[in-house]
Amino acid sequence: MQILTLGLNHQTAPLSLREKVSFPADTLREALLDLRGRLERLLPESAILSTCNRTEIYCATPQAGEARVAVTEWLSAHRHTGRIDDHLYSLPDNQAVRHAFRVASGLDSMVLGEPQILGQMKDAVRAAQESGALGTHLHQLFQRSFAVAKEVRSSTEIGAHSVSMAAAAVRLARRIFDDISKSSVLFIGAGEMIELCATHFAAQHPRRVVIANRTAERADRLAQQFGAETMRLADLPNRLEEFDIVVSCTASTLPIVGLGMVERASKARRRRPIFMVDLAVPRDIEAEVSRLSDVYLYTVDDLGRHVDAGKESRRAAVAQAEAIIETRVDAFMQWMSSRAVVPAIRTLHQRGEALKATELERARRLLAGGQSPEQVLEALAHALTSKFLHGPTRLLHGHGDDRDRMLHLVDHLLPDRNSPGTDGSDPRH
Repeated sequence: MQILTLGLNHQTAPLSLREKVSFPADTLREALLDLRGRLERLLPESAILSTCNRTEIYCATPQAGEARVAVTEWLSAHRHTGRIDDHLYSLPDNQAVRHAFRVASGLDSMVLGEPQILGQMKDAVRAAQESGALGTHLHQLFQRSFAVAKEVRSSTEIGAHSVSMAAAAVRLARRIFDDISKSSVLFIGAGEMIELCATHFAAQHPRRVVIANRTAERADRLAQQFGAETMRLADLPNRLEEFDIVVSCTASTLPIVGLGMVERASKARRRRPIFMVDLAVPRDIEAEVSRLSDVYLYTVDDLGRHVDAGKESRRAAVAQAEAIIETRVDAFMQWMSSRAVVPAIRTLHQRGEALKATELERARRLLAGGQSPEQVLEALAHALTSKFLHGPTRLLHGHGDDRDRMLHLVDHLLPDRNSPGTDGSDPRH
């Protein structure tokens, strides 16, 4: 079995493509079931990680080359994107393992060291588990990824100076509005990213905060946390003009805020500026909105460029984290290597048990027929010994590499009578 990761991220694909191949959380299970249904022979194990920065498919497969082609075709067809090969990376075995560890540790994120990716990866694993797509190999890969991430964060300073998207949004908003305490802020959505943004903006004590979300219960819970109001999404077209700052991050597959809606709001505001942040992938706000002269629209990629400056100061922490990851990759590959012989060991034990059962049954018949126990035990020992020695003896009588390998293995396969444990006892005691 081989580990294979196929995907694209903020380094290989623009936002316009990433939003096409993203999988909203409520579609992951269906997508995994479809992937397994079409490629079960090639992909006995699979998981999909989809965030604003990446879409990646993790696989355990007996045929990595064939699986790579098949998964690429499935992804293009399932998301109706056409050919995307130029933007995809394909990582086999230790490269895939190293990548998973780096992603979990925040080393492959747009914001170096950001912690949200770990929770998103755990959600992806949960979805794979619930759909029956997570097997032994990927389970072990992700559990070790989580352990590595914990070790990196506790042993290095990788996240100590991390500047989050939310903090960057506040800084950019202050370029437009010197005093955010005089501004009205609208949050569209009620997920983890909106909660993080609300925390940062609330620290600036805005004049008014409003939460708009499809699910009223989640909006109410978040509003209570920040002393905010709530509103229905259906009221957004008529009330958008009320807000100076708009931050949106939902799981909608289509834009929630269109060009016409923002044009009307801008006109009603008498050209007073609107600062808008779209953290969703796919995007919540139509890209054409950025053309309006009084609207300042930032996407997740725009914010990413603003939080890139701190990487240089963390160079030593990154080097330390990479060293930890490299050690853990080696350990995982050793585990994979040991897993490769498990089927052979299982088959060997099954055949041994079958031989034992056959000879025991024969011995019972001989005893029942009146033969002496001594004769029966002698016959049982002779039969078992002959059958167990038949294969090695045949190889030793042969020629070439098989015989040479067997000559080196004889001492290991058949220890002499003075070796520990040959009397039936456990050599550890």
